[in-house]
Amino acid sequence: MNALNTALQQTQTTAKETILSLPHQLKAQLPLSAKLAQQIAEQRQTIQNILDGKDHRLMVVTGPCSIHDPISALEYAEKLQQLQSQVSDQIFLVMRAYIEKPRTTIGWKGFLYDPNLDGSSNMQLGLEKSRELYLQIIEMGLPIASEILSPMATAYFDDLLAWGAIGARTSESQIHREISSHMPYSIGFKNGTDGSIQIALDAIQSATHPHQFLGMSQSGFPCILESKGNPKAHLILRGANSGPNFALAEIEKIKEKVSGELPALVIDCSHGNSHKNPLLQPEVLLTIVDERIHSNVRGVMLESHLVDGQQKISCEMTYGQSVTDGCLGWDKTEQLLLKVADLLRTSQLKRSA
Repeated sequence: MNALNTALQQTQTTAKETILSLPHQLKAQLPLSAKLAQQIAEQRQTIQNILDGKDHRLMVVTGPCSIHDPISALEYAEKLQQLQSQVSDQIFLVMRAYIEKPRTTIGWKGFLYDPNLDGSSNMQLGLEKSRELYLQIIEMGLPIASEILSPMATAYFDDLLAWGAIGARTSESQIHREISSHMPYSIGFKNGTDGSIQIALDAIQSATHPHQFLGMSQSGFPCILESKGNPKAHLILRGANSGPNFALAEIEKIKEKVSGELPALVIDCSHGNSHKNPLLQPEVLLTIVDERIHSNVRGVMLESHLVDGQQKISCEMTYGQSVTDGCLGWDKTEQLLLKVADLLRTSQLKRSA
């Protein structure tokens, strides 16, 4: 007993606890207006219509691999909003606004965790700045997307996202499947890093069903969350360590292994599909567009920022360049999406002729 007491005392003296704002407190501090809530509801429905094939447009989720600088993120959002008016007949743009970054071992975990990029891990500031930034982007008229990484964080932003993704490392996680079943927006599950599609298919099946699971209430209390199931779960193909899986031939192989109808498809043009070379993303996307009439792909993802490439966190960083995965610069992104819109228009005219 003395040994147990000693161990407990050591744990109590070495563990540090910092109390954060509760979800309902942060939402009261940075509220979502009724007008913007209606806008988000309409954008969520548009995305669902695209995934269901009721809207012919291609959903394009594009933006930084992870946000680290609100100023450059807002500049990117302004450019994206201006581009939307030029391509809206063929493309529905969603801004990638990732504030959490999964790490294989260690490293910077994202703007939510360390907004000062200095290891201070001021998560209270991260929560406030993330929600503030999200609201600013939404006010521009853009729908936003993020990865669901920490289930504890979902209650702070569940009213703002129009689309979400579960990453390759967490698609197999039971808690991520459960929390996805509770979210009010479309969520895509990525195939495993080893290329396993079954992991994502199992996740989709799980997320579409009701669950009872441990969670956190808006008031910050431990509670049992009862979900109704998320009918908007779908499949994201992100390639694998062994190579891409976006081509029509690969999709046909997947269809042969699936019992029943293949879920709606979104293709991640980065990661394994571009051999982790951000400058190959245009080649991937153009192939997808060329084969889309047969593959029935509903959406794509791009890692894109103001400046090509990536950099390490330092005292002298390039403005608008990613600090995580390498990205495609804005000029190339804009040219690519304008070209894709033209190709989709031509394809539509041929089908209607």
